[in-house]
Amino acid sequence: MDHELVQEAGSKMGKSLEAFQQEIMHIRTGRASVGLLDSVEVDMYGAKMKLNQVATITAPEARLLVVQPWDKTQLAAIEKAIQTSPLDITPSNDGTVIRLPMPQLSEERRKEFVKMVGKLAEEARVSIRNVRRHEVESVKKLQKSGEVPEDDAHKLSSQIQKLTDEHIEKVDKALKGKEAEIMEV
Repeated sequence: MDHELVQEAGSKMGKSLEAFQQEIMHIRTGRASVGLLDSVEVDMYGAKMKLNQVATITAPEARLLVVQPWDKTQLAAIEKAIQTSPLDITPSNDGTVIRLPMPQLSEERRKEFVKMVGKLAEEARVSIRNVRRHEVESVKKLQKSGEVPEDDAHKLSSQIQKLTDEHIEKVDKALKGKEAEIMEV
């Protein structure tokens, strides 16, 4: 029996997991990642635009990002946007593309990033558990009102718990992967 409460719980938990994965993608490691520049906005043509909407971003090497603007006249604006971003990366402009060498992270900085990722993972777990609590309370209300028999209520609660465990396991797996990526020298 796949009750709509279980589907709703799965959907909400999936959104919490997805939000966590998006959040950790933006955390800088020693390795070049095109997702790192997703938050950079460029002032172009009198409007703020996302960098990935005005240029092609590639990672040809493990420690290098290359930004190739679609409009070469905007190189200076893109370079300025990268310099003023909180990423702490120094761009080099050769007239056609902007190269972003990824500096090595110090051991101390790596540990700070690992702590930050750990905190984000805990927030994701709490969010998933809150979904579980809310949905289990809904099941109990349905049982009290007589809409769902006691056996079915137990089944629904255990299905919701199983979903919770699966999503928390995925958060933990993503956390371990990101920690390994950050600590890699």
